[in-house]
Amino acid sequence: MKPESKFWQEIKKNISEISFTRLESWASAGVPDLLCYNKNGKFFTIELKVTKGNLFRFSPHQISFHIKHPKNSFILQKALGPCSIKLYEGSQIMQLKTREPCACIAEGWTKVQEYLVNVT
Repeated sequence: MKPESKFWQEIKKNISEISFTRLESWASAGVPDLLCYNKNGKFFTIELKVTKGNLFRFSPHQISFHIKHPKNSFILQKALGPCSIKLYEGSQIMQLKTREPCACIAEGWTKVQEYLVNVT
């Protein structure tokens, strides 16, 4: 099983209060991996990234999507090694790509779920 598929299984296990629809990457280039819906009736998207350290790799289509849709789009990172789950705003994509310092908006399963449940 690919690392991103394993990550998806972990998400379903650890974030129970969000309704997820996994999108197929071949359907439309650059569209994030997950379409999500929370208790506030808000839709948002999440791009999944499994990384070695803080080395993010994004396609030009993924970058374009997040630049065009800066609100309610997110990037969820699982760093290999000392496992860490971090959530970033989609608008931070260029900082992540160029490895500029940027703070995540939530870290760890509990905090990530709390943040996403309250997206408005």
